[in-house]
Amino acid sequence: MARAFVLGLAYFGVVFAIGFAFGVVRVLYVAPQLGAIWAVSAEAPLMLAASAVVCRWLLRKQAIGHGFAGVMGITALTLLLLAEAALSLAAGRSLGGHLALYAELPHQIGFAAQIGFALLPQLFARPSATSA
Repeated sequence: MARAFVLGLAYFGVVFAIGFAFGVVRVLYVAPQLGAIWAVSAEAPLMLAASAVVCRWLLRKQAIGHGFAGVMGITALTLLLLAEAALSLAAGRSLGGHLALYAELPHQIGFAAQIGFALLPQLFARPSATSA
């Protein structure tokens, strides 16, 4: 089980770094041209593809059982949501203000992609892999 938490931490860290870079491009260059909804809609599949590559790479390096893949995904999603909230607070938004963003369509699209990110370990874990 500890290996699943460590893999979740690694999965979060790598994907968060990629997402941060994509987010800068989205906010500074794509959203002003296409609008927030289209920008997030364009970014989401790219982020899911990057997440899939990272997830598969991690699971090849450190196989965990299918049951523990959920722990990896939930750990990564929890850390991702906490990091987003922390960045939002650091930018001067209140926690309520941050949570209110999820009522807006671009954030709902992003959240749907984050759920996909969390489910990828379940998709790619090998049922025959040893449990963590």
